[in-house]
Amino acid sequence: MRPGRNGGKLKTGGVNKNAGRPKLPDLKGAMAELLADEKNGKTALEAVLMRLRQMAIDGNLKAADMLLAYGYGRPKQQIDHTTGGNEIKAPAAIVFIKDADTD
Repeated sequence: MRPGRNGGKLKTGGVNKNAGRPKLPDLKGAMAELLADEKNGKTALEAVLMRLRQMAIDGNLKAADMLLAYGYGRPKQQIDHTTGGNEIKAPAAIVFIKDADTD
């Protein structure tokens, strides 16, 4: 072992198997399993979507927004970051032409 900042716990050229970010649980798999549960002939996902649809029909704008955003995607927004709505005045282009006599 070599002396160092870690008190000599690592061999030269060795690999620390516990290094790096810890592994996260499989959230996607857990959600798929949870939403696939079936009750009364409907999956949990179908029940949630039907409830969300009914809430939107009853006038809940947040539910309607969520259905449309996830079903069709949000429209792209154009944002003017630089001018505050004013016209950009670009400078006139300057063109240099090489004269054949100056070679």
